[in-house]
Amino acid sequence: MSTKAANGKFQFAIDRGGTFTDVWARLPSGETRVMKLLSEDPENYADAPKEAIRRIIEQELGTSQKENINTSVIDWIRMGTTVATNALLERKGEPMALVITNGFKDLLHIGNQARPNIFDLEIVSPENLYQDVVEVEERMVLNQGENQSDGSNKVVTGTTGERLEMWTSLNVQKLREDLQKVLDKGIKSLAVVLMHSYIYKDHEELIGNLAKEMGFSNVSLSSNVMSMIRIVPRGYTACADAYLTPCIKKYIDGFKEGLQDAKVLFMRSDGGLTPMESFMGSHAILSGPAGGVVGYAETTYSRERRVPVIGFDMGGTSTDVSRFAGAFEHVFESTTAGITIQAPQLDINTVAAGGGSMLFFRSGMFVVGPESAGAHPGPVCYMKGGPLTITDANLCLGRLLPEYFPHIFGKTEDKPLDKAATLKAFGLLTSEVNDFLKEQGADPMTKEEVALGFIRVANEAMCRPIRALTQAKGYDTAKHILACFGGAGGQHACAIARSLGMSEVYIHKYAGILSAYGMALADVVYEAQEPSALTYSAENFAQLNERIAALEKKCQEELKVQGFDSDHIETQPFLHLRYDGTDCALMCTASPSSDNGMSCGFGDFYTSFFNRYKTEFGFTLKGRDIYVDDVRVRGVGKSQAASAKEIPKAAGPPVKEKTVKCHFEEGCLETAVFRLENLSAGHKMDGPVLIIDKNSTILVEPECQAEITPLGDIRIKVASQNKKVIGTDLDAIQLSIFSHRFMSTAEQMGRVLQRTSISTNIKERLDFSCAMFGPDGGLVANAPHIPVHLGAMQETVQYQMKTLGADFHDGDVVLSNHPQAGGSHLPDLTVITPVFHKSQPKPVFFVASRGHHADIGGITPGSMPPHSTSIFQEGAVFKSFKLVEAGDFKEKEVTEAFNDPAKYPGSSSSRNLHDNLSDLKAQVAANHKGIQLISDLIDEYGLNVVQAYMKYIQENAEVAVKDMLREIASKTKATTGKTELYAEDFMDEGTKICLRITIDEVEGTAVFDFSGTGFQVHGNTNAPRAITLSAIIYCMRCMVGHDVPLNQGCLKPIRIVMSPGSIIDPSEEAAVVGGNVLTSQRIVDVILRAFGVCAASQGCMNNITFGNEKVGYYETVAGGAGAGPSWHGRSGVHTHMTNTRITDPEILEKRYPVVLQCFKLNEGTGGDGQYHGGDGVVRELMFREPFTLSILTERRVFPPYGLKGGMPGQRGRNLITYSDGRVIDLGAKNSVDVKRGDVFRLETPGGGGYGPPGSENAEGDMEVEVSSSKKRKLEAKGNPQMQSGSLFSYKLMQESS
Repeated sequence: MSTKAANGKFQFAIDRGGTFTDVWARLPSGETRVMKLLSEDPENYADAPKEAIRRIIEQELGTSQKENINTSVIDWIRMGTTVATNALLERKGEPMALVITNGFKDLLHIGNQARPNIFDLEIVSPENLYQDVVEVEERMVLNQGENQSDGSNKVVTGTTGERLEMWTSLNVQKLREDLQKVLDKGIKSLAVVLMHSYIYKDHEELIGNLAKEMGFSNVSLSSNVMSMIRIVPRGYTACADAYLTPCIKKYIDGFKEGLQDAKVLFMRSDGGLTPMESFMGSHAILSGPAGGVVGYAETTYSRERRVPVIGFDMGGTSTDVSRFAGAFEHVFESTTAGITIQAPQLDINTVAAGGGSMLFFRSGMFVVGPESAGAHPGPVCYMKGGPLTITDANLCLGRLLPEYFPHIFGKTEDKPLDKAATLKAFGLLTSEVNDFLKEQGADPMTKEEVALGFIRVANEAMCRPIRALTQAKGYDTAKHILACFGGAGGQHACAIARSLGMSEVYIHKYAGILSAYGMALADVVYEAQEPSALTYSAENFAQLNERIAALEKKCQEELKVQGFDSDHIETQPFLHLRYDGTDCALMCTASPSSDNGMSCGFGDFYTSFFNRYKTEFGFTLKGRDIYVDDVRVRGVGKSQAASAKEIPKAAGPPVKEKTVKCHFEEGCLETAVFRLENLSAGHKMDGPVLIIDKNSTILVEPECQAEITPLGDIRIKVASQNKKVIGTDLDAIQLSIFSHRFMSTAEQMGRVLQRTSISTNIKERLDFSCAMFGPDGGLVANAPHIPVHLGAMQETVQYQMKTLGADFHDGDVVLSNHPQAGGSHLPDLTVITPVFHKSQPKPVFFVASRGHHADIGGITPGSMPPHSTSIFQEGAVFKSFKLVEAGDFKEKEVTEAFNDPAKYPGSSSSRNLHDNLSDLKAQVAANHKGIQLISDLIDEYGLNVVQAYMKYIQENAEVAVKDMLREIASKTKATTGKTELYAEDFMDEGTKICLRITIDEVEGTAVFDFSGTGFQVHGNTNAPRAITLSAIIYCMRCMVGHDVPLNQGCLKPIRIVMSPGSIIDPSEEAAVVGGNVLTSQRIVDVILRAFGVCAASQGCMNNITFGNEKVGYYETVAGGAGAGPSWHGRSGVHTHMTNTRITDPEILEKRYPVVLQCFKLNEGTGGDGQYHGGDGVVRELMFREPFTLSILTERRVFPPYGLKGGMPGQRGRNLITYSDGRVIDLGAKNSVDVKRGDVFRLETPGGGGYGPPGSENAEGDMEVEVSSSKKRKLEAKGNPQMQSGSLFSYKLMQESS
């Protein structure tokens, strides 16, 4: 299939972006042209891509193309488009309805129950895509053996060979009636998702046929869109498809008008092209950015050198980061605009707001983003009333030259960039900075120094995700090439490469339109995939060979239909493999066949999985079966597309346009300016240099050298970073940079822990925190931000310092989990490593990691007993245990400690010692990584400087909290005439928790006095001191409203008074497991009530455990969120001190002998008010074999309070319906035996309402207010829903652990 321009026809590759449409065209002569148009310009043209095609053909052929474009002169058109992405972000897709199994109408509203931002009291989740829901009377249940079936139900075989029982057949008559009601509302697009339809499609196909027969124009069946297990992401994907595909079809129909018979291909999210007739909404989300990845992969990566490449695409409104090392890196589940999509996508990580990132000076710290000015109003220099941004900083420093920009700015859109306005705005910000520095006794700064400071902070912020993307998978960041493209990236590439230790930057000559050029280089792709339940073993190889061959044939036939012959078709099989008992599946290609007995007919997938698992996670799991979750084949029709031409060789030195002055670390330097179009192959330019391209400005920094390659691209050699001498005096810019470096250290510790741990809790649920501490044991940086861990570890470190004193030695590692030693509850094991430096006699800093171990012994599996009365019933206890001594891991001693609980009546030793030991070793390894990174910092800056900035970071957090306390004191005094606050609430057994807060409005300090709080209780809801500290830090951060370093400085302005022997400061042997998961929530309720910021949320985590001698399961369940001064509470979501995800219903039923009968909102349980509280949920589990069921809950007696006249939310309830018909209320805390057929019904509490019911704005206006409030919040946060990729998914997982 020839695509060369020698056939005398035009070839067009087009990226229709949100702001600009970029066009690359090969002319019949073989020459190329590029064009850039505004994507929206209705006064001049209806469609930008079509207009570009028209103009280029008209200009080349000299014939008018206004009526109809002459498609006979067009070879092909390749396009990427943001039509689907924009429709998803702006919620402007096709009106659609959801058809789902009965009992699950709110399943996609609840989702995984985690909130998107843990510190937002107003929980702003993206709106549902569907406008209506139809519940279908049908139910398929997995057959799990004869002992769990009474034989009365029809049994069918699914596509994987698994057997299912038809508990309820499809009620077609009722469905027809319900669908007609949807049609009558004008909705003609449907998404259909039924339980277990990924392996049994019949019911979905019946519904699809009926819907089309009735007149629905689009029906997206989840089993067709993506037949993978997990109903929630599959349901989201089907909804996205039903929501977006009609939009795409409308756009394509409009595009085809006037382009009849033209061959048009669209770029999919996976980096492959597809015919426009096959372009689907769920595969279109990353259509444009995918072209950029293909572009740099094909132009920067060398098959000979094999140096991996980091793609750095920095535009005006977003920055994308990706990686290529010879093969495209795909993810198969990604969250974009709040919607989880199950479809192959290139792993493109949107990590920052780009050139539009806003600049702030907060509490003495330089802050860049995440808020963005966007395209409108844009930066100050756009003259539309926008804020200062990174673009303004580059303009201020002379790194952007207005005379080379088009005159498209200002309200009339005909003015140049306004540098004067930028300098004026920087002058005002510099005054603000200098006022602060004057108070600190520091020297003032010039506006150029301030601008340069923001650039340095921005660069460091962008380095963090690049480090994470590489080091997360065990790669050395420095051993990569930085491929820079996009309009803004060229300004920052040298500095970022230098910070990351990279020695080469590559900028393609089409860097400004690389996404479009990538379309020209891309291949046509067709993929086929089906689910599987086989183990990867010799007895199943024949079946696997058969399935792969069938999918391979399907791909080949489809590509032949598209015009490819066999010589130009390649296929590649993949198996989605995971170890038994884990959720961590890897999509693997085959290694060449070997004689190890593990090769099927298509190669050795075992070795490929083994090697990749070991690379990413540092170990393998011996003796475990490997399961095939999915079989996939990727068919590729090779394009033989665009080939680049060499440019003329240089005949002399490069001719510069002029010389300008630019500001750098070294000062204000003479900087030569060159136009890229005037440079020839072999030209070399030593920095500082500005290279002006048509679509971007490239900065070659001092000590770097740019060279023009034979193809006209720019290769920059980056000199190693010069060590800048930094003193111990406070430097506000350096403070921000150290803040990023410290947080990056904690994040990279977490990556090592996740990679090397073995348990599901740590590896997959990410229930851990890593932190670093100063020489006094005070917290410096903590990641991730798990609310119940915030600030708690510093108590543990400082306890060890007091207890061990001089008994801390180099090579020692301490293990602790005791509440008196700063622990939260026993399953959270903290590993602490003191760090010594050269001749220093005491530790110069500490690192620690805290991980939740699934079982450490005790009276119940999972070490979360509902009725424990002593800490020794809750598992192994470590107060100050030397886990490693002089470098020797004390495996024998720690094993004995894990066996100790068996000494107590009714208790067991650890039920999973192997995982305990492996995870502890992983925690030691994570600490070692932290030591390496901080030691590198010390080598770079010196010990005194690093320790000084540890102290300054803590002081900065103190300043931020003081500012907030002054503001609260001022507001409180204005409304009440005093600066004292008081609140109280009660635990269900009647224990009072009370708090009196006294704020000093001048000093910005406060006393939190919990005197009067009830005594320690006989049960296990006693909360260690560390829990209260975490709750206070969490509440302070929520009320500050923006990012601040979360460290010991947050608590420094606050004096905390707790009575020893109370429920929040219990005795040494008190049971505490419920304090971590229940009392922590009540403490937050009391603090927020005192400040009056919002009504109570559900105030409970609803801990549910069931198990027997074969299996055990634990979950926490969502409820209602409290309303606030301008918002309704969110329904069906986790709040405050927890954010754990819930197991997908299909996974639950596949792995455990239970049936989830319903999971929905409990409507009307949120408290009424001007703003009403969120509703709780109803969750019903039917047991299919005998278990012990344990529940540990709260808010079953005292309801979540309303505020300012709002009504309380409804209390929760725990019911069991026995198979004989009896219904029993289990109360808040209980443990009972259940049999087959028994049903547990959990009703979680609703959130409290805010403001008197029926008051002004309660109807009509209120909706507008809340909507605009949410809009403001989304805008203020730079629209965080735009984030995507594996890094964003990892962050969401971290914050939902």
